[in-house]
Amino acid sequence: MTRPNIVVIYADDLGYGDVGCFGGDDVLTPHLDRLAARGVRLTNWYSNSPVCSPSRAALLTGRHPVHAGVQEILGGKRGTAGLPAQPTLASRLQDEGYRTGIFGKWHLGTGSGYRPLDRGFEQHFGFLAGCVDYYSHIFYWGQGQNPVHDLWDDEREVYDNGRYLTEVIAEKAADFIGANAADPFLCYVPFNAPHYPMHAPKEYVDRFPDLPDDRRIMAAMIAAMDDGVGRILDALDEAGIADDTIVFFSSDNGPSTESRNWLNGEEIDYQGGSTGGLRGNKGSLYEGGIRVPAIVSWPGALPRGAEWAEPGAMTDIVPTVLEAIGAPAADDADGTSVLAALRALEPLPAERTLFWEYGPQLAARRGPWKLTTSPREHLGGPFVLGASVLANLDEDPAETVDLSAQHPEIADALRAELEEWARSFGWDPAPWL
Repeated sequence: MTRPNIVVIYADDLGYGDVGCFGGDDVLTPHLDRLAARGVRLTNWYSNSPVCSPSRAALLTGRHPVHAGVQEILGGKRGTAGLPAQPTLASRLQDEGYRTGIFGKWHLGTGSGYRPLDRGFEQHFGFLAGCVDYYSHIFYWGQGQNPVHDLWDDEREVYDNGRYLTEVIAEKAADFIGANAADPFLCYVPFNAPHYPMHAPKEYVDRFPDLPDDRRIMAAMIAAMDDGVGRILDALDEAGIADDTIVFFSSDNGPSTESRNWLNGEEIDYQGGSTGGLRGNKGSLYEGGIRVPAIVSWPGALPRGAEWAEPGAMTDIVPTVLEAIGAPAADDADGTSVLAALRALEPLPAERTLFWEYGPQLAARRGPWKLTTSPREHLGGPFVLGASVLANLDEDPAETVDLSAQHPEIADALRAELEEWARSFGWDPAPWL
């Protein structure tokens, strides 16, 4: 059996409505659409958190952020702790003889002992904090600290001033694929696009002359990332290994409305990203904060041009990949392998409940039903403490109507499950009350 290569491409703050094959009609994403045409669109796929660091921890460990030890956004200050030592997708694949490389945003620890080379990656190019200027590669957003330059080649700080980072990340990832085509590999490509700051080369901005300023710069950043995805897909094609490579693409959470987005010299509540009509944004446990566009392609083993509408989450990636390569299962994973269901385009054998936690917010989804408690609309927005919304997502994906009064038995059952899960890790809402 030929063990498949693994490519994981992660966008940053990309919304459900920001991709053409997910209904976006004003942002051009021909390469993501091309990936979908030779793979499966995952139309009910979730991040395990509405913010960056916990989402990445879940993706790489197969464990919910509360079990992986990363519940909050990690700061950018050097020396800040990060992902605790534990098996990751990279370390597990390295144990199986895979070459492992990461190219892009880490955001799981900047200090010694918490960097990519400490968590199973043998090659690293990118930055360690939550975001950097796209051209100077400087981190400006640390509270009470001076800006710091943040671009690394393995453990060596490097300078590439003036080059647009999205293009550099894609170049490095494609080079890694070309250099390791003869061996099984994991290529993890966490782009920082379209996370703030709002930077894009003029050639991309000029592609969208008729869009409003905020949507135009977002479209340009997404288009540059999409071209980067194309470069990665081309590298697989040129090496003749596309059919034997699993490519997974998704976003870490929904689009941001943070004031730090800065556009044209103004600090604004930026609305450039699209949730595709879903309620909420980054930082919210409504669908717009956690349901993300996702695609998986494995031309040699999975259907092409298909859709899988079953609920799934980032914690499923580690178990699914391990099954695909014939490696031992991850006994500590909270997710489950969805490989057989994807092959057959069928539901999972047993219905399950997905859970989320962020601040005082809790949420649970089982089948079409989702309960969200103490919700808020976006990062930095107020929580409605004690409130809850029960929605049937098949009928109301925008969560516009609370059905708790009409279906109290469903609301009570989900609440009991959710509270039992929260108690299992000592969840404490007291700081928010």
